[in-house]
Amino acid sequence: MNKKQFSGLWTALITPFKEWNWIDNEIDYEALDKLLQLQIDGKVDWVLLLGTTAENPTLSKEEQMQIVQFAIPKLKWKTKIMVNVWTYSTANSIENIKNFDKLDWIDWYLIVNPYYNKPTQTGLYLHFTTCANITSNPIILYNIKWRTWVNLETETLLKIIWESPNVVWIKEASWNIEQMKEVINKTPDYFSVLSWDDGMTYDLIQNWWDWVISVASNLIPWKMKEFIDACLEKSPIAKELNQKYSEFFNKIFIQTNPLPAKTYLAFKWIIKETFRFPMCEMDLKEKTEFLEFIQKNNF
Repeated sequence: MNKKQFSGLWTALITPFKEWNWIDNEIDYEALDKLLQLQIDGKVDWVLLLGTTAENPTLSKEEQMQIVQFAIPKLKWKTKIMVNVWTYSTANSIENIKNFDKLDWIDWYLIVNPYYNKPTQTGLYLHFTTCANITSNPIILYNIKWRTWVNLETETLLKIIWESPNVVWIKEASWNIEQMKEVINKTPDYFSVLSWDDGMTYDLIQNWWDWVISVASNLIPWKMKEFIDACLEKSPIAKELNQKYSEFFNKIFIQTNPLPAKTYLAFKWIIKETFRFPMCEMDLKEKTEFLEFIQKNNF
């Protein structure tokens, strides 16, 4: 496998909802269509559906399937498609994979460390290999200790790769620089390591990361595409763009993702400023600061 053919920009797509309705405000498919078209027009390489940015834990299984079925006809031939199938239950994750395997055009699955129940390294190995071995689709693992409270150690990752050759990527968000370097140095040449944070993308790609799963590309996909391509080409303009966008990257995480991202898109009249509990509108102080920055800097 030539991993460079898969390098580029991923968008972790948000989920737009209709007017506020306490618990079960409906998905706004008209707005979702606009968001998908925005990614296509911005020439994004890949789209991730049902990630954390999509408020996935608040979506029913039926809604998850409906979102994917809606997105596939819009995205096929234009971008690659990845679907997040994670749960903290191996059995439920397998059920998700089996259901999505019935659909055409899904290119990859994302599987995250099981959250809250904190499995051992053996438990992580069994979870990931059991899920990976029931599908022929390539798998990307997501190691994010600060959300799941368990770290996928490098030796465990290597065992998983050996047992499940369709595990070919990892979104490495351990925040342990030594571990990140170790993952790059010890994994096979075909194996890819992705940036998890827009603000760290430039530095990580300079140190041989392969691409980014981005929140910012929901908002400015064409600019992010230019930035990521420049980073991958090691172009001098990449450093200039990183400096230009660095404060913007910080601001879109001024509160919990995807609150600022959805606030931005609502400000631009692309979606409604609606969430599902426990997600809610930004606090007034942070929201005012964020929108003043957006207007002042013409983002």
